[in-house]
Amino acid sequence: MPEFAYLQQIDVDGKGFADCYDELPLWSAPFALQLLEKVPLSPRKTYVDVGAGTGFLSVELAERCGPEATIVAVDPWRAAMDRLAGKLEVRKLRNIRLLVQDAALEMMPPSSVDVVVSNLGINNFEDPARVLENCFRMTKEGGQIILTTNLRGHMAEFYEIFRATLVSLGQDDRINELDEHIAHRSTIKSVSDLTSRAGFIITDTTTSTFKMRFADGSAFLRHSFIRMAFLPAWIRILRPTLLLDTLAALETNLNLSAANEHELALTIPIACLCATKPVAAQI
Repeated sequence: MPEFAYLQQIDVDGKGFADCYDELPLWSAPFALQLLEKVPLSPRKTYVDVGAGTGFLSVELAERCGPEATIVAVDPWRAAMDRLAGKLEVRKLRNIRLLVQDAALEMMPPSSVDVVVSNLGINNFEDPARVLENCFRMTKEGGQIILTTNLRGHMAEFYEIFRATLVSLGQDDRINELDEHIAHRSTIKSVSDLTSRAGFIITDTTTSTFKMRFADGSAFLRHSFIRMAFLPAWIRILRPTLLLDTLAALETNLNLSAANEHELALTIPIACLCATKPVAAQI
């Protein structure tokens, strides 16, 4: 007689439920949804989620593929992985294994993985080339890698105002720093080249955009995700002695733009890349 564990009602007021309900930042969600449109789902495949964070993608794959699939979540961020472990306990998921480590280190035996996924991971790897080489090594012949990244040109509206603010304050010497910061973002070519050099064959690239909308620049600069993920790098661009004055001017200029446009809307480009490991006959 089959077990109908899914008929057990979830206690939304129970201990731990709220802690694991907020799956991932809205910033990451559009990228993850693109990836989930591309990833092959199978009840018997082995998946590795590289840069898993708090595990949105790992959990989705585990639940969408079923208990016979194996999902390995890899991330060096201990606090995030501890949170993922809590989710697994609350959801009673037994088919996810956690590896708290750098993805550039050996993760899995050679040719043991069917599908590698990475949502926004390549943006944050210290050595993306080595990570991708590691992914190639552990992927089976004919296996796949599917990854997403934001692209150069993200938040172009913000950076235009940032540049104008620096110029208006006579800080032209900081423009090179700003340009270098903007240029470090990926392009379709740079991601494709990295993936191809690791040995994969590119099979598909999909691009799209979404808008991050804010009432004004003040709300934007105070948003918790912006403060965590972007503000520290912007601060490093500025002269320390003029930091507060420059940020105040930037906030004013963002607010003026928002007043003229009735909101501050920032364009975020998305890329989703799919590639396969060739079989021996293809090499």
